[in-house]
Amino acid sequence: MASDMQPLSGHEIPSRVVENCGVSDHACHGKCQSCDSDVKPSCAEVNGISLLIGSHTDGKASKEKCGACTFTYDCAGPDGCLIATNGSCMAVDELTQQFEREQAGAALEDLVFSNDEEEDDSDWDPASGLVMNRWFCLNCTVPNVDEVMYCLNCHELKGSGVDGYDAFKTQIAEAALVSPDTELPEVSTAIGFDERMLLHSELEVKPNPHPERPDRLRAIAASLSAAGIFPSKCALVPPREITKEELLMVHTPDHIESVEQTKNMLYSYFTSDTYANGHSACAAKLAAGLCADLASLIVSGRVQNGFAMVRPPGHHAGVKQAMGFCLHNNAAVAALAAKRTGAKKVLIVDWDVHHGNGTQEIFEGDKSVLYVSLHRHEYGNFYPGTGAAHEVGIHDGQGFSVNIPWSCGGVGDNDYIFAFKTVVLPIAAEFAPDITIISAGFDAARGDPLGCCDVTPTGYSIMTSLLTACSGGRLLVILEGGVNAKLLHQIQRNDCLDAVVLTLASPCGNLHALISLEL
Repeated sequence: MASDMQPLSGHEIPSRVVENCGVSDHACHGKCQSCDSDVKPSCAEVNGISLLIGSHTDGKASKEKCGACTFTYDCAGPDGCLIATNGSCMAVDELTQQFEREQAGAALEDLVFSNDEEEDDSDWDPASGLVMNRWFCLNCTVPNVDEVMYCLNCHELKGSGVDGYDAFKTQIAEAALVSPDTELPEVSTAIGFDERMLLHSELEVKPNPHPERPDRLRAIAASLSAAGIFPSKCALVPPREITKEELLMVHTPDHIESVEQTKNMLYSYFTSDTYANGHSACAAKLAAGLCADLASLIVSGRVQNGFAMVRPPGHHAGVKQAMGFCLHNNAAVAALAAKRTGAKKVLIVDWDVHHGNGTQEIFEGDKSVLYVSLHRHEYGNFYPGTGAAHEVGIHDGQGFSVNIPWSCGGVGDNDYIFAFKTVVLPIAAEFAPDITIISAGFDAARGDPLGCCDVTPTGYSIMTSLLTACSGGRLLVILEGGVNAKLLHQIQRNDCLDAVVLTLASPCGNLHALISLEL
């Protein structure tokens, strides 16, 4: 994965091998599953890193690979955003050593809210030395003082979990299956899901929970079941792992091999926040395989539309690197699968609050794929730092990358719908795609503590309906980011993802609703 990294000393760093089992570790660091040996290759120090804000912590995206970065949050501000107080960057060895030192005797507050600057103790007060116990919200991951029973950011009850997933599991057997070999289903919407994707999780103990965690998918599944969407309104796509040949159309052989190697490791990291364990390679291939098959089924007319309920996400994964929680680029795999099935032109609309730098890189020279992204950018200071308006593609693909960068947080339904009406839809109509793929991150939703935007379920439903009309109803929604599980799964809150899937299941009714809104 890191074949283009520059070593700290300026000399080439050879790929090291764990002597006990022969597993190469050039792509990541972690612990070997076969022999329990520590694997800690040297990594390049980041050159010219600027402090970035957002939900990811591995620095500004670029063609040059960077080392591990740490990013410390303090607390939720008045607008619900996490306030970053300390950004730093270090080589992986240094990061691991610091983590081990901190674990030895530091308090939780010291681990999460540390400050590298020397403190001025001239006005020291004995009361200020007291350690305040905190708990992290399972829903939005924001820290709260121990005495508070409800999260100050999302109002989730302390100690609550995800309910309803067991009901979803029992309904899987009742769902109709749709594949090229089955009869046409009575429903028009297909869903891609496999429980093995829940095995992808961060094993290394950290002081706060990782935003991209299995509970997100459990919450979504429980939501679809409780809302009556699954299995009555959707068919299920049989899962399969994507083949290496299919992945080679998107990623380099080194990248594919680096992800595959993680199955021999107990845990590993591609960047400081992009983790893997022994099940991650399988989960990533299942996610990509489901997206590819859904796209093929839609283009071939077996189903009208589909929702890929998958993880790990994909839109930050580039040609040769995993980053931003993403291992393989699911949207890119789906787009190429659609083209193999007969689509001549594919539209990808990315409404995740972060720019999909990986997807743009993969298709920046391809005029048969139009990539449109709406994201926080803030003049390059919001993760991953790419996606400026002047990034329009290269060579034959010039003009087929369209970026709509927000200069600040707080953007909501009106902003997105105005951008759709004035930019996205006119360009899409001229492009005339055969299928539309949505990279559907929900971290721009109202209440997300890191996205800090204001899109509501109604806004997401409207955008979905508008895009349905772009390609004759052939629409594939692929799950990307969004850390606030409550916004995804609580039915009584008219959640965002249910609104999108309901729009897929009854697109005509929602389009009539749009007309009545006189958008």
